[in-house]
Amino acid sequence: MSALKRIFDFYINSSIHVALAVVSLVVITVLEFKLQLPKSYLFFMFFGTITGYNFVKYAPIAGLHHRSLAKSLKTIQVFSFICFGILVYIATQLQFKTLLITGLFGVLTVLYAIPVLKYKNLRKVKGLKIFVVAVVWAGVTVLVPVVNANYSLTADVWITFIQRFFLVIVLTLPFEIRDLPYDDSVLGTLPQTLGMTGTNTLVTVLAGVSFIIEGFTKELYIPYSISLLFICLLSAFMVFFAKKEQSKYYASFWVEGLPIVWLAVLLLLRHFLS
Repeated sequence: MSALKRIFDFYINSSIHVALAVVSLVVITVLEFKLQLPKSYLFFMFFGTITGYNFVKYAPIAGLHHRSLAKSLKTIQVFSFICFGILVYIATQLQFKTLLITGLFGVLTVLYAIPVLKYKNLRKVKGLKIFVVAVVWAGVTVLVPVVNANYSLTADVWITFIQRFFLVIVLTLPFEIRDLPYDDSVLGTLPQTLGMTGTNTLVTVLAGVSFIIEGFTKELYIPYSISLLFICLLSAFMVFFAKKEQSKYYASFWVEGLPIVWLAVLLLLRHFLS
């Protein structure tokens, strides 16, 4: 394995990529509502995502998809521990209410990985997995930055929360399609329940509704609205072409990187339309 590939795999497996995706969604929220947030908050989200995701991914170390990571796991564990230390330090600089609401979503993350409900974690509760992920992502990228910036939870904020919730479901589906050969049937994932045709229909509905409800916002921000249409179409496209036998990086790099693409498109539109 070349050094470049080892670095790239570490970038993916250590959750740096997904952390950048989460930070991108936070910045999108900041731009949409013109929030004032300290840079420390973005670092808090970045290191918090790495800590949380690596906990979820590597706590059940016997998981099928992580057996190949045995040699590099120790490095990832050390990296995660360092990120957790930085996270704790940054947390001391944030408001208590920010830490409180973030902590609530953090509890959901822990329950997602640790068995508590009749020896089951939330991931193994039938049909619940994808909705827990969507609630956490929508919460930490919409509600938490809004609360931290002392911005009111207006109807527009809740519309954005619903949009983000639907879009995260769409973005999670390529992972569930990839995992079809491995997931226990009792999980009741959407691809297991609906089949590929039903899943594609659901994606069309969720992406369509996400864009349509933008028309109900009181303050329409044109660069955001256009970028939203773009990401809805692109996300649906990525799901339609997702297969059980997909390439190694299709979901973990290309799909997971769509929020970064979304932010780039929004920044370009702001530059040319503002």
